[in-house]
Amino acid sequence: MDKVIVYVDDAAQAQQILAPLLATEIAAETHWVLVACAPRMTHRISKWVSHRTRENWRDKWAEKLFAQLLPLLPSGGSSVTTVLAKGPLPELVAQLQAELGAARVVDARRPRHDAAAEPVPARLSFPGTLPSLLTGLGALLALDLA
Repeated sequence: MDKVIVYVDDAAQAQQILAPLLATEIAAETHWVLVACAPRMTHRISKWVSHRTRENWRDKWAEKLFAQLLPLLPSGGSSVTTVLAKGPLPELVAQLQAELGAARVVDARRPRHDAAAEPVPARLSFPGTLPSLLTGLGALLALDLA
């Protein structure tokens, strides 16, 4: 039996990525391990929400995600295991591969929007624009006060 570990955080994105895998004949004889990767919460949220409340929210979020994804997976000879990631993914994958043996890993999460990866557009400054006008006024005020 083929084993596939799938990281998911959005049902629509996962459906697009998994569609080619589910179209194959092997999909019916696969052990699917769906790993829900909940959105990160900032550390400042602990001022407003208790740890238990955050855990309950993650559990409900994962249940809703699995409810959307489970009907997509073939129900013939395949089996599905659902897991909620609560720590770093590399450690979780190592643990799952130790339990399951050799397994393929598919990352079906939404692409991260990384602000550091995009170049910052250069600011254009033309003579006579507001910044240069303000600089000129500041210089005049400084000369006037002296």
